[in-house]
Amino acid sequence: MTASAASWLPLSPGERSVAIEVLLAGPLSRTELARRLDLSAGSLTRLTKPLIESGLLIEVPEAGGPVEVRQGRPSQPLDVVAESRSFVGYKITEDMVYGVVTTLRSEIVARYDRPLTTHEPAGVVALLGEMTAELAASHPRLAGIGIGVGGLVEDRAVVGESPFLQWRDVPLAELVEERTGLPVVVENDVAALVEAETWFGAGRGLDRFVVLTIGAGIGYGLVLGGKRVPYAEEDRGFGRHWILNPNGPLTPEGARGSAVSLLTIPNIRYQVRAATGRDRSYEEILEFAAAGEPMPARVIEEAAAALGVLVAQIANFVLPQKILLAGEGVGLMDVAGATVADTMRAHRHPLAAPIDIETKVSDFHDWARGAAVLAIQVLVLGAMDA
Repeated sequence: MTASAASWLPLSPGERSVAIEVLLAGPLSRTELARRLDLSAGSLTRLTKPLIESGLLIEVPEAGGPVEVRQGRPSQPLDVVAESRSFVGYKITEDMVYGVVTTLRSEIVARYDRPLTTHEPAGVVALLGEMTAELAASHPRLAGIGIGVGGLVEDRAVVGESPFLQWRDVPLAELVEERTGLPVVVENDVAALVEAETWFGAGRGLDRFVVLTIGAGIGYGLVLGGKRVPYAEEDRGFGRHWILNPNGPLTPEGARGSAVSLLTIPNIRYQVRAATGRDRSYEEILEFAAAGEPMPARVIEEAAAALGVLVAQIANFVLPQKILLAGEGVGLMDVAGATVADTMRAHRHPLAAPIDIETKVSDFHDWARGAAVLAIQVLVLGAMDA
C-alpha cells in the first residue's frame, strides 16, 4: 500500500474555508456561500476558481427551483465529490474490531468486522493491517485511517491508558501507519463520535451542542463555538462521581446513586439480577418493564428519573442548543421517555426554554464512522489537532 496525501492540495486559509463550508453544507450556491463566509462576489470567484480547476469543487445541477443567474449567465451550485476519497474507521472493543469505509462526507459504504483474539499491541496492529489491506483491495482511494479506543488517548496518536485492552503508552498511530502506509489518527471513542456528529450529524452548524452516551459506560462530549472541548477526565469514569440520587443503588461499578450506577447497561442488569436471581439481557429488561413486570419496571423507572436529572443539570449549566442521546442504552427513552421528560421539567426553571433532544441508538459501526471522521478532518484541515 502506498501512502496517500495527508491533506488536501496546499490551500490558502481562504480557499480552505470555502472548501470546508461546501463539504459540510453543500451543495451551495455562490450567493449562499458568499453570505455564509461574508465574502464579496469577486473574492469568492478568486477563491473558488483554483478549487474548481483542481477538481476539488464541482458545479452540480440545481435540485429544483430556478438556476442562479450570475454576471449574465446561469450559475450552478458548488459541491465536493464525496466519492473522490475513501476513509477507514475502526472501533476497537474488548473482543472485536468493527470497521467501516466512508466517503468524504462520512457516508458508510462498507462494513467489515473481525474478532479480536489478542490484546497484545503487535497482534492488534497486525489485525488492523490485514483488515486495511482487504478493504484497500476494493476501495483503492483510501486517504486515511481513524481509530476509536475506549480510554485515554494523547496527541491523537498514543493510547495512554485503556483498561479493557490493558494498554499503557502504546503508540498505536505510529504502529498502524508503519504497517499500512496510510495517515492514522487515534482518539477516544466518545470524542470521535462527538466530532462526527459536530461535522456531519446532529450538531452540524450548532454553536453549543452536547452528546451524552449511555451503554457500557457513560460518555459526555461538549461542543462550544462549533468545536469539541477536550477535558482531562475523558473516558476516565467521571460518571462514577456524578451523583444523581444519593439514596440510589450501590453497584459494583460506581458510587451510590451515580450516573454509572443508575444508567449503564451492566449495572441495570446487575440490579435486576440481584433482586430477581435471574440474569436478563438489557433488551429483555426493557421489554419486561414495558409490560409492567414490577422489578424491571422499577429499575427502568429509576434509571429514567436519573437520566431526566442528568439532562436537566446539563441544560441548566451549559444551555445547549441541542442534546444528542446516543449509545446502546438509549432504548430506555422508548419505554420511559415520559418519566425522563417529567423529571427534566421538575429540575428546570418553569420559564426555561425547552430542550431540543435527539435520540440515536448507536451500534459499533456508528462509533467506527466517528473514527473515520477523524481521518477526514486530518485530510481536510491538514493537521492532527483538528
